[in-house]
Amino acid sequence: MATVHLRIGDLVWGKLGRYPPWPGKVRSHILWNRGPLCVCSAWIKVEQLKPYHAHKEEMIKINKGKRFQQAVDAVEDFLKKAKGKEQNSDGKGDSKGKKTPNKPLKILDEDDEDLSKGRWDFFICLVPVSMISKNLPLIVQVTGSTSIQAADSTAINGSITPTDKRIGFLGLGLMGSGIVSNLLKMGHIVTVWNRTAEKCDLFIQEGARLGRTPAEVASMCDITFSCVSDPKAARDLVLGPSGVLQGIRPGKCYVEMSTVDPETITELSQVITSRGGRFLEAPVAGSQQLSNDGMLVILAAGDRTVYEDCSSCFQAMGKTSFFLGEAGNAARMMLILNMVQGSFMATIAEGLTLAQATGQSQQTFLDILCQGQMASTFVDQKCQNILQGNFKPDYYLKHIQKDLRLAISMGDMANHPTPMAAAANEVYKRAKALDQSDNDISAVYRAYIH
Repeated sequence: MATVHLRIGDLVWGKLGRYPPWPGKVRSHILWNRGPLCVCSAWIKVEQLKPYHAHKEEMIKINKGKRFQQAVDAVEDFLKKAKGKEQNSDGKGDSKGKKTPNKPLKILDEDDEDLSKGRWDFFICLVPVSMISKNLPLIVQVTGSTSIQAADSTAINGSITPTDKRIGFLGLGLMGSGIVSNLLKMGHIVTVWNRTAEKCDLFIQEGARLGRTPAEVASMCDITFSCVSDPKAARDLVLGPSGVLQGIRPGKCYVEMSTVDPETITELSQVITSRGGRFLEAPVAGSQQLSNDGMLVILAAGDRTVYEDCSSCFQAMGKTSFFLGEAGNAARMMLILNMVQGSFMATIAEGLTLAQATGQSQQTFLDILCQGQMASTFVDQKCQNILQGNFKPDYYLKHIQKDLRLAISMGDMANHPTPMAAAANEVYKRAKALDQSDNDISAVYRAYIH
């Protein structure tokens, strides 16, 4: 492998896992932005970087997206301004002598002992090039951590050593399909089952094995994951005919990834452990797109040893994972997160319709929103969905309404008021009455215009 010679301040192309190469700039330290501009970052190995100028034409040919072009335009604009400043300073002299050259980076060669062992002791962090003139792109940092969360960067870069345990997966819906695809891509041995058997065909072609029933999958596999729609479906999968419980033997692991209430988790944990099984809940925060990209956030609770056994699986499907203690805690946290997201989405839809009702441009409203403190990919994508009338599901509206209902019930049990969630829940119920259940959560907008 050729050595990559880079210095602090160099412009580069950084390759992040399955994402296309993106332009950025090398920095020597992190700069965190706590203002209205959102800085996203991810760890990148040095050999996944290419000098900007030498590879510009190549990268432009293979990447045609609008945002990619905007990023390239930002770099070129930055270069023009920098060149202009240099020309203006020519001839003025510098009494302090020659400019100190940039400090070179440490280079990783293929023969380096740490690299050959698969360790990630040296990283570079890439952030959006739109921040380039604000000195916020690439950083160099040394780390020696070996925890699951520190290892999440290896998932992003596709450098995972898959567990040798046999993995089962039940439920190939919006989230489950992306999870299974990433497990297979990262080399895991996966057996799948779905209520609608035809959904398994694509994964069989990708190398998965087929289980005839949930019980068979649980009996064949060391760790069985499930990801279904609601508490009833989760219970039926375990307790129903040919259910998971029939396949549980001492030492078998069951991981419940569905977003359900804490009471359901407690019940499932008890029945699994009563058969000598080991139980973990691990609901995920994200969407279909994030599931496909392997960028989910996993919230886990229950048996810590199962969490550790699932390390390579969680790295394949997500960007980070949290262990929250005893079973039920992840369900509580997940419902709170989805309560906030659902309420926020309803408020955004309300703002868009109020803008229209008062003669204001909805597009201008979005443009202003995306320049302020609430700017986020979520806001941008969901508002664009609404403005384009595109409600293809990334997260089902019926599921966010279910989560709001469960969160309100959880608040009642804790004697804690949830008036904002209750109001949002009524809006989603109206959207469901307008046949929006199987559309994206952004279709809550239609509850305001009908």
